[in-house]
Amino acid sequence: MDAAFTAEQDEIRRTLREILGKRCGPDEVKAAVRTADGYDRELWQQLSRQLGLPGIAVAEEYGGVGCGPADLALACEETGRALLPSPLLATAALCVPLIAALGTDAQRSALLPPLASGGLTAALAVPGPALATALALTGEDTAGQWSGGGRAGGVQARVDASGEGWRLYGEAAQVLDGHSAPLLLVAAHAGGFARSRTLLFLVREDAPGLVRSRQAVLDETRPQARIQLRDVPAELLGDQGGDGRDADVLGALAATGRTASAVLAAEAVGAAGQALARTVEYVRQREQFGRAIGSFQAVKHRLADLYVQVQAARSAAYYASWDPEQGGLALAQALEALRMTAGEAIQLHGGIGFTWEHDAHLYFKRAASDELLFGPVHRLRAHAADRAGLFGPMSAAATHATATASTPASAHASTAAAVAASSPAQEKVAV
Repeated sequence: MDAAFTAEQDEIRRTLREILGKRCGPDEVKAAVRTADGYDRELWQQLSRQLGLPGIAVAEEYGGVGCGPADLALACEETGRALLPSPLLATAALCVPLIAALGTDAQRSALLPPLASGGLTAALAVPGPALATALALTGEDTAGQWSGGGRAGGVQARVDASGEGWRLYGEAAQVLDGHSAPLLLVAAHAGGFARSRTLLFLVREDAPGLVRSRQAVLDETRPQARIQLRDVPAELLGDQGGDGRDADVLGALAATGRTASAVLAAEAVGAAGQALARTVEYVRQREQFGRAIGSFQAVKHRLADLYVQVQAARSAAYYASWDPEQGGLALAQALEALRMTAGEAIQLHGGIGFTWEHDAHLYFKRAASDELLFGPVHRLRAHAADRAGLFGPMSAAATHATATASTPASAHASTAAAVAASSPAQEKVAV
């Protein structure tokens, strides 16, 4: 593995940091999140035209840049530094991989080019507060119960009267950028109990029966919406196999979750690094008892611990961008680093850090919101441990050791004698 960045990656990082430094300061962020869309459309178009930001991980045949998840993660580290409110995560990290993996040739050709150019944005809608479950970040649900499971609730899909289309009814909460995205990718349950399965559907913003309302959320830089579907016409993503089998929707969601977790980890690391940098700058200037508070040993120790934690999270995020299988652990490390850094930033800023006028609370809200959406940290780690088999059945050696430890001494002696009697004689060799 070559951990060094290429010249193109360094250029993407430099250009993106320069643009965001000019157009995405704390005041601009607060103004953008209060617009109807929840982000600056002009800045989004600039990033799309100059850098091809939403199309970084889209194949060139569909109008994208043709880079990989590592390049998208690197870009998201910079957007995380500025807490950029944009549809980048919902569009490029969640919807584009699903359309590329499950869509038909016609659907990919029609949807991926405008998504890559930034002219079209999309949002992934899953029922209830189940985004982390649907993406298999905090556990495996091979039956897809989070999508409704044939019970009341969730989002249900049925074939319409003509037998050629689908109708959706139900509700999905916590849909990232769901209030502004012209295209919705809705996960719904179909088949009832007889043929229970989870499918993905394409829903346009002008579909009759679709009701979208923006929600009041903790982190305004991650706008969310409640989606209500009242007998809404929808287009199935992909083909229903003629042999009666459907595409592996749950597998595609899990694969998307692994890549998205690496991207989210890089974004959280960028936010944590910037929060730490601003805190270091502040303690160098703030004086108490005639000296800068950054010169006190207790403050130095706290900042040193944060620096080590952020650097460890950055290393984990970079590795996960190369190997998305490690995305869950990297995301846990990054979210924990962001939470600790944001909390210490508020504490070390003193009284001013607790005010709404200061931007320290923006990082703390991002940390809390991301953990609510994609965590919590202990569940991310527990799921990674389960996938690695750390808490699986005991090995034969461990089982023998446990049984031996609980066996009486007399039984040990008789067992040893039986083994010696049944084994061939061993020749002693002097060493």
